[in-house]
Amino acid sequence: MNPDLQKLQPYPFQKLAKLFGEVTPNANLKPISLHIGEPKHDTPRFIKDALIAGLDGLSNYPTTAGSDGLRSTIAQWLGRRYSIPTPDAKTQVLPVNGSREALFSFAQAVIDRNRPHPNPLPVGEGASPVVICPNPFYQIYEGAAFLAGATPHFFNTLPEDDFAMDFAQLSEDVWQRTQLIYVCSPGNPNGRVMPLAEWKTLFEMSDRYSFVIAADECYSEIYFGDEQPLGALQAAQRLGRGDYKNLVVFSSLSKRSNVPGMRSGFVAGDAKVLERFALYRTYHGCAMNPAIQAATIAAWNDEAHVAENRRLYAEKFAKVIALLSPVLPVAKPDASFYLWIRTPIADTAFAQQLYRDYNVSVLPGSFLAREAHGVNPGTNFIRLALVANLDETLEAARRITEFTQKLN
Repeated sequence: MNPDLQKLQPYPFQKLAKLFGEVTPNANLKPISLHIGEPKHDTPRFIKDALIAGLDGLSNYPTTAGSDGLRSTIAQWLGRRYSIPTPDAKTQVLPVNGSREALFSFAQAVIDRNRPHPNPLPVGEGASPVVICPNPFYQIYEGAAFLAGATPHFFNTLPEDDFAMDFAQLSEDVWQRTQLIYVCSPGNPNGRVMPLAEWKTLFEMSDRYSFVIAADECYSEIYFGDEQPLGALQAAQRLGRGDYKNLVVFSSLSKRSNVPGMRSGFVAGDAKVLERFALYRTYHGCAMNPAIQAATIAAWNDEAHVAENRRLYAEKFAKVIALLSPVLPVAKPDASFYLWIRTPIADTAFAQQLYRDYNVSVLPGSFLAREAHGVNPGTNFIRLALVANLDETLEAARRITEFTQKLN
């Protein structure tokens, strides 16, 4: 078996199951789950109808590139959403089966294990290609790096720095070996949106060190008010990088349209990079189901359901923050459906005791991070996913409030 499989750590939810397995939850209270970012709002009826109407497509093999109509729909949505020239649907857009599988497989296509190092080192981990990830992070980034034969390196995003990307944490040798960097904006778990100045720095470093940027934007449509989060392609256009050199964005319908089970998303950006990624995907065998393609076209062509989705989240955020703020240091994020909250005791103890006494599950922040530069930046934080319906979410917030008051 591939020895790199041994480097994969248990997924955060496996760690959580083990933590919760040590206690018995309060059976007198209905369980409420806020630990996983799985959208619970209703899937719009018109998406289901489009899926049903597309079932005749099951009699045909789909192509890796997807239909012309699908790629054109995605390209036009990108142009509308980000006020940019419509990307070339044939060369700058590729459908994927959800952003998760694409974020993983992208590293397998990008990493060149034989690229010469400017300062040759002995064979071993010290000479391996590098994939840079934010910390805390979506664990797929790390696993993708390991299975591509690369070494993940982390830059910590810390509350005292407003969760900014502090690239100075990484050495010159690490940057020299970097071939890929994952960034997530709006961020998971803190919901922070990268500003234009940060994109400018990142693009300059990509030019200097010749690495590819994988921009995870799966939370881009969950925001508050009228100010839409800045996107990577949008930032590139504003900075005069209309060819999107070494930039690929990853997006998904799961959060936007409440269809996590549909597994539908896209990648877009640098045509040269996507050409090679498309070749990889031809062998990877991950063409999108024709019925899913039909439903996907319908979803990207409608914004009314997305606005209603945002309204539901905004209502929950306002009410939950009002309940929690007297007892916990909670603030509304720039975007996404997460609250990232510092805990008065160890994050694992907080989550375990809350589950035991109040039957509410939240995710310890330390499970979403790795120790890097002498610290685990998720320690003493919890992540709440406000995905349940309003009544359940508010009941969970009331229980968390009561639990925290007892701690104090």
